[in-house]
Order: sequence, then structure tokens, then C-alpha cells
Amino acid sequence: MPNTAHSTRRGGIQSIDRAARILKTLASGPRRLGVTELAQRLELAVPTVHGLLQTLQAHGFVEQDRDSDKYQLGAGLLQLGNSYLDLNELRGRSIVHAERLAMRADAAVRVGVMHGPSVIVVHHVFRPDATLQILEVGAQLPVHASALGKAILAFSPDEVVDDLTSEDLPRLTGRTLGARELRAEFPGVRERGFARERDEAVLGESSVAGPIFDHLGHAVGAIGVVGDTERLIPRTIAKGLAAAVTEAARGVSRELGARSWPGTPAA
Repeated sequence: MPNTAHSTRRGGIQSIDRAARILKTLASGPRRLGVTELAQRLELAVPTVHGLLQTLQAHGFVEQDRDSDKYQLGAGLLQLGNSYLDLNELRGRSIVHAERLAMRADAAVRVGVMHGPSVIVVHHVFRPDATLQILEVGAQLPVHASALGKAILAFSPDEVVDDLTSEDLPRLTGRTLGARELRAEFPGVRERGFARERDEAVLGESSVAGPIFDHLGHAVGAIGVVGDTERLIPRTIAKGLAAAVTEAARGVSRELGARSWPGTPAA
């Protein structure tokens, strides 16, 4: 007679293992994946993957794009990771540097991590004035049309960039870059040590950001300023802004154990 309890326990462990594999596969690149694509990559039956995705979606661990029906990691994972971010590295280590950068640049500051085709804002410092502002922690920015995203992508493995650009990039304004233009910016970002975007996600809003590296030299996030285009990047980047951003990025990286950084911009 079969051991029902043992079979149930084994089935539960198998489901957890499969769900973990789905999450890891979705985390391996910025492109959304469909049920069939996931099933093929994991060598699992389509109904099995579909059922697990439905459960993960119910808990907020994955999200389904309304237009394509494909899946990406969900914000629920970010909520689970908040304590890790606080205790371990990025957000906790960036707080002082972000505050200092906001005062020095007289601009709002964002710290972000890559999350599929987006950058999730994990820390946000208001612009140091009395105007009404909205806290952006948890906001999702387009990785291809934000300085934070470009700063991370420029130092990401080729397969990550290939995955992102394998499909058409959403055109958000008339200045949003296509895949070829985006790739063309990366050598300059690596040489200067900072990325910029001008009106590429929102007209009238621009940003400048530097990559944050960990002790292994991986680009684990980015820190940067955002504000009115005419103030930050009227034609070229405002004097001293690039240096302030890269100094902040280096400061956070140094606290994470990084030993080297890309080139230093002129003041």
C-alpha cells in the first residue's frame, strides 16, 4: 500500500523546486517569457508551468503583461527582499550618499536595481525644496529609457542585453532610443562612468546616474539624479553634476567592497 503522506510531501517539494526554477529563469534576463517558452526552457509540461505561474501570480511573485500575456517577476519579491536590501547592502549603504548627492545637486535622487525590463526604485530622496513631491520607492522605470537602467546595462553580461533587445523596445517619447542606439551608448558609459537620458521616458524630465558595483565587480544597481531637463541637461550636463553622481556611485560601491570603477568625468 503506497505511503500517501510520503507521496504528498515529495510532490510538495517537487512543486517548490519547479516554482523556484521558474523564478530563477524569469530572473535570468530582462525579457518577459510566455508559458510555452518557460516550459521548453525547464523541460516541463505546459499545464504544469501554467498552474505554477497562476499560484505565483496570486502571491504577487510574478506578473503577467496584459498585451503579450507573458510573465515577469512581480513586485511581491521586492517586498520580501526589502529586509535583505536594508540589512545586506544596497539600500542601507546608499542612504547617506543619496542624501549628500541630493543636497549637492539640488535634485531628487533615486537608487535602483534591475528587475526584468524595468528598474525598481529601492531608495528615493526628495529634491531639497518645499515643493510637493511623491515618494517613488517601489516605482518601476523603463530600463532602456532611464539613466539608472543604462548605467546597469552598460556593465551587464552580453546575454542580458541580448535578451532585452531581442524584442522591440517600447517607444515612450520621440527621443526614446531603439536597440541599436541604446547599445551604441554603452562604450561611452563604461568610459565616463555615468549614463544619461534626456526626455527619453518623460518629456521635460531627464536623469544622470552611475553604476554601483559589489565586491565581485558586478553592477548590482545604480544611483542618480532626476529633474527638469532644462536644469539638469539643457544641452550638456550641468557643471559638476556628473562628478557628483559618480562620486556618490563610487561611495556606495566602496562600501560594498568594490575595488575599481570606470573612468572619472570632468568636473
